[in-house]
Amino acid sequence: MPSNMPTTPPALPIEVVLPGPVEPSGLEIRPRTPAPPGPGSVLLRMEATGISFAEQQMRRGKYYDQPPFPFVPGYDVVGTVVETGEGVDRSLLGRRVAAVTKTGAWADRVQVPAADLLPVPDDLDPADAEALLVNGITAWQMLHEVARARPGGTVVVLGANGGVGTVLVQLARHAGIRVIGTASPRHHDGLRTLGVEPVDHHAADAAEQVRRLAPAGVDAVFDHVGGPGLATSWSFLRRGGVLVSYGTAATKDDEGNSRLPVLALIGRLLVWNMLPNGRTAHFYNFWSGQRRHEDFIRRQREAYARVLDLARVGAVRPQIAARLPLSDIVAAFELAESRTVTGKVVVLGD
Repeated sequence: MPSNMPTTPPALPIEVVLPGPVEPSGLEIRPRTPAPPGPGSVLLRMEATGISFAEQQMRRGKYYDQPPFPFVPGYDVVGTVVETGEGVDRSLLGRRVAAVTKTGAWADRVQVPAADLLPVPDDLDPADAEALLVNGITAWQMLHEVARARPGGTVVVLGANGGVGTVLVQLARHAGIRVIGTASPRHHDGLRTLGVEPVDHHAADAAEQVRRLAPAGVDAVFDHVGGPGLATSWSFLRRGGVLVSYGTAATKDDEGNSRLPVLALIGRLLVWNMLPNGRTAHFYNFWSGQRRHEDFIRRQREAYARVLDLARVGAVRPQIAARLPLSDIVAAFELAESRTVTGKVVVLGD
């Protein structure tokens, strides 16, 4: 017999909106009916996204080229294709894929150009795939394509407990490279299990500790902090060493134009590269090379595949600080900004 009980309509998908420069508690969760994917695009059911330092800058209005407020953040996404737009191979339906989006991934449904999709093995946990996505691509490219570090060498990784840092140190150790990593003492035991020689970045003699561990200098330094400490990172290098700068965390609370700290940093690196001391400095920008978009995506796909291959054989272990649902985005954001975690805070879809 048909039931007379009322039925509950299915809940609408949600998205998280950053309305302006707000504290994490100011993030807005809104219902949204997703539009069908446009030509050349697919619609994903989000399974995992994450919180990176980029979103922490965006909420302050300090990310270099963020869109105007309000917008949906979310730098990358792992999900399943649920709809395809015109001109897209329908065999993608039901496939698990990943994409680096820069914004827009903090939603139950995410529209992505089909050309930007990266394959994800079905047997890989979506949260693990997310933790290795933009972090893994960044770490692989900086280590192997920018610094070109070699087995037997020594590198310094600032913030070795972070999302990029934990992947970077594992890639380096797998490649036979010695790693000195800076972090708060609470993270030192965990870093030692990854093969890192930890240094307390809060210690007054932190720089001297690094120099004692590598008195002849190091082959590469990976610095996401910038600011006045960048000169110290430069000083760690031996002749022939490479400084890879990839962020300006030291200036995240500075007032004024969000582009000025980045431009000032790049200017400093250019000046250092003119010095006749055999050292080089690079600013790593994930988004460089977009003018040749096919090559840009190919490089992402190759780097991500290398990292996933290492994860599948246990050479790289995703470091996940916490897994929280999208509806708990405020708690997830506050945890990510607490500076108490190792690895990445991953946000899960329903």
